[in-house]
Amino acid sequence: MFFALTTPYVPKTLIAGDLGPPGVGKTHLAVGLGLKAIEHGYRVLFTTAAAMIAKLTAALAEGKLEEKLKLFTVPRLLIIDEIGYLPIDRTGANLFFQLISRRYERGPMILTGNLSFGAWGDVFGDRVIATAILDRILHHAVTLNVRGNSYRLKDKLKAGLVRPDEATT
Repeated sequence: MFFALTTPYVPKTLIAGDLGPPGVGKTHLAVGLGLKAIEHGYRVLFTTAAAMIAKLTAALAEGKLEEKLKLFTVPRLLIIDEIGYLPIDRTGANLFFQLISRRYERGPMILTGNLSFGAWGDVFGDRVIATAILDRILHHAVTLNVRGNSYRLKDKLKAGLVRPDEATT
């Protein structure tokens, strides 16, 4: 991890926190890596999975999908946050797959989420498409599991307002 933060090296895909509860720093880590990439001259785009899929779905309806896909394929580094927090319908899953296929072996990505890879079939509503997505992103991936107490709940935990099992993995 220290190596990725202090050198211009960016792996093909870095999946930060495929397992772990909200609040443990997955997004913070992704943003920090994105800022380091910018310092090293990379063009970086940050988006949530829901926002990206909404933009791609709207572009599809408007007949401008190709143009919108370019928006997400042109940056040297693409950060997609919060995969798995909201379900993705079949159209969204197909659009996500198209984007991953276009970026595959062409540009690095940082993906964050809260579910194990085994649950991605449920997230995308289709195990076959989830497997195809995972096949591409895991091929050259460095994966990190971020675990621990929720940073946002730490004060409530100390005050006894939240049980430890509600604030940790």
